[in-house]
Amino acid sequence: MTGLPAGPRLRDMLSNPRADRVKGVRALAGRSARDRSGTFLVEGPQAVREAVRFASDDVRDVYVTDAARLAHPEIVDEGLEAGLYVHPVTDEVAQAMSADAQGVLAVLNAHAEPGLDALPSAPRLVAVLSAVRDPGNLGAAIRVADAVGADAVVLAGDCVDPRSPKVIRASVGSVFHLPVLRAPRLTESAALLRERGLALVGADVSGTVLLGRDTERILATSHAWIMGNEAWGLTSDELRELDHVVRIPIVGQAESLNLATAAAVCLYASLFARS
Repeated sequence: MTGLPAGPRLRDMLSNPRADRVKGVRALAGRSARDRSGTFLVEGPQAVREAVRFASDDVRDVYVTDAARLAHPEIVDEGLEAGLYVHPVTDEVAQAMSADAQGVLAVLNAHAEPGLDALPSAPRLVAVLSAVRDPGNLGAAIRVADAVGADAVVLAGDCVDPRSPKVIRASVGSVFHLPVLRAPRLTESAALLRERGLALVGADVSGTVLLGRDTERILATSHAWIMGNEAWGLTSDELRELDHVVRIPIVGQAESLNLATAAAVCLYASLFARS
């Protein structure tokens, strides 16, 4: 690679877009390949940078083009300093690995997803996402939770794989900043969340409490925001598990907010209530 000295962790240039290694990296876009290999793919300079900085023990390989090296030298420098394997690749190889990586990719080891027993002690704010299926929504919600300083994100029930490249890309690396935990359906997890001292606050159009001044007292205490599926929201069984059901005010003609926007509104309300 242009401008890079030889070193024990710097690999030779990869130039064959049809090589087995390249095909293996590209296959990680699919869940079955991730499950078989025990690895997952991180795409793009921001997400790879955060993986190198916050999850370097799990980084198996970093792939970077010459142009990306010049634009983001800190990724290669920090990767080599951490003793990671850095692979220079041609533009054709990078494109064959991923069309969305902007010349920078990494492959990380995957571990068994932690459960609620990994929830930090005495949490103040947790985001619980129930049956979220859209990777863009999930990634964006994780990013918001990171931005407001949430203690964890909990994926309850049948949620999309948080190691999907689309989730990681939408989170812009925030998946490496805070715990992302797996849990059974909310109806089975509610008691465990309460045992950690969290009030369960749901966001739903059926709410009788309006987000704003009426929720400042609720949000000043330790709580978990519960967000439902993009299509049907929270189920009747889930609503019965909640301590408070809050409605986001809508004064215009919009029918509702999408999941990521609703999560941003609610989590920032919690941040403001604590400040």
